[in-house]
Amino acid sequence: MSIFKAYDIRGIYGTELTEDLAYRTGRAFVSFLKCKKVVIGRDMRPHSAPLRDALVRGITEQGADVIDIGLATTPMSYFANGYLDADGSIIITASHNPGEYNGFKLCEAQAVPISGATGIKDIERMAMEEDFSDPPSEPGQVTEQDILPAYKQHILQFSTVNRPLKVAIDYANAMGIVEGKVFEDLFEITPLFDELDGSFPNHEANPLDLDTFADLQTKVKAGTYDFGMAFDGDADRVGFVDEHGEIISMDIITAIIATSLLKKQQGTVLYDLRSSWAVKEIIEEHGGHAVMSRVGHAFIKNQMREHQAIFAGELSGHYYFQENSFAESSALAAIFIANMICESGKTLSQIAAPIQRYHASGEINSRVEESPDMLFDRIKTLYPDGHETRLDGLSLEFDDWWFNVRMSNTEPLCRLNLEAKDAEKMATKRDEVLAHIRQA
Repeated sequence: MSIFKAYDIRGIYGTELTEDLAYRTGRAFVSFLKCKKVVIGRDMRPHSAPLRDALVRGITEQGADVIDIGLATTPMSYFANGYLDADGSIIITASHNPGEYNGFKLCEAQAVPISGATGIKDIERMAMEEDFSDPPSEPGQVTEQDILPAYKQHILQFSTVNRPLKVAIDYANAMGIVEGKVFEDLFEITPLFDELDGSFPNHEANPLDLDTFADLQTKVKAGTYDFGMAFDGDADRVGFVDEHGEIISMDIITAIIATSLLKKQQGTVLYDLRSSWAVKEIIEEHGGHAVMSRVGHAFIKNQMREHQAIFAGELSGHYYFQENSFAESSALAAIFIANMICESGKTLSQIAAPIQRYHASGEINSRVEESPDMLFDRIKTLYPDGHETRLDGLSLEFDDWWFNVRMSNTEPLCRLNLEAKDAEKMATKRDEVLAHIRQA
């Protein structure tokens, strides 16, 4: 299976992703984009530095200059792309994947993502066939820049926090340690696992796996905190717990952030198709124009630009802001949560309670042998009365429940999300649809 995937390049270091492939990818990237200035950042994995060196060698041999921002989160890389007026950027990271993995997330100017459909497959072909444009006689130059001060200034301009907030943050030994520096003068932080370690010695850096919240929940329940946060590996995703240590689902966080933004600026807000009915309702109740989006950062960012959306939220914990080149910023998401707590005078659980109107299954994964089209068509015949949408996989909506079934873009899995107006209906329909998915 190719490591050049739908959203990024990602594989096991040393076998699937090597310095030689990084070098050829650097040359292919410049040949494809015809770029002159490229921002490069990296995560804390020990092999990110040698991959950086090889990537930079390929980029500069093709004549492009490199601005090396060093250890940086993915949101910082996106910010640097626009702030430094670059023609492209590459962040070296494998996000929440285990320590033996690494990868590249590619963007053109203004942090526009390069996906499988918009260039990754072209770059793969060029790298594999060594089909590069003729390099110039003079190589590009490499400069270094610390982007954190500018990123911090950019994020904090949106803060209306007017009192000290006590926040517990689970960094998972990953790049949230760098992203969290934005809050050092704003929150009273109790850190968990705040030493960079690419082997992830304590737990996976993946807030989509609710088991990874256990340490953060224990910490918050044992103390007095306004909320808790948990970053993923490259800090482009973040999950939240309330003051009682209870997990707030990420679509509910989307609605809370949208509420905060819409108080200051009316506009379009995107929500991914797995989100609760309540998200659309809240956006519209606060004067926003709610637009459903498919899953995946490349698709969402393109759709945000089409609609000039002010914000988008994804069930996986990606939060996208017009103010950050239509890209993710977990720090900015936390700022808007803090703003809501300060402005409302309510706790996070009190803010979330009116939005938690329905009962969701959470995302449930199944391994299936059936082809996606056959699976979706078979499921549709079982529920002929449902209102059908095929924005991403199959969505069927009824008066008092709905579900979406789709194939993962990153793993060989079929994913089910289901919601109902009462808990009993949710449980009954969840088990029923799961049985249909897994019968083949």
